[in-house]
Amino acid sequence: MRDFEAQLRSVSLRVTRPRLAVLAALRDHPHVDTETVITLVRADLPTVSHQAVYDVLRALTDAGLVRRIQPAGANARYESRVGDNHHHVVCRSCGAIADVDCAVGSAPCLTASDDHGYVIDEAEVVFWGTCPDCSAESTTQ
Repeated sequence: MRDFEAQLRSVSLRVTRPRLAVLAALRDHPHVDTETVITLVRADLPTVSHQAVYDVLRALTDAGLVRRIQPAGANARYESRVGDNHHHVVCRSCGAIADVDCAVGSAPCLTASDDHGYVIDEAEVVFWGTCPDCSAESTTQ
């Protein structure tokens, strides 16, 4: 928890129990949606409101401590792995998400064919496929 307290203070956010609980939930359960975050936080703080968790997620995302991802056709998900411009792989069948490290160099890990004058600092890549569990399930049927 001390690391979480230091992270919050480093971005000038007050240390609160809901913020600490959300950071802990995302550390232990990356790529979860808001409802799952609420359930996880309520395991430690049963009286926390939906709105409080939404507000915490927004504050942590705005401060750069949490990353919000939203693969096409899916609910927004949150993770605490930030600042390294990693990518994701998503299962088309069950929606499971896993991290994929950059294959080439440092951020943004890709070079645009035409940057149109932009200073590019991040590339968002989503790989789509079928996870090992779903692949095994389809071959046994």
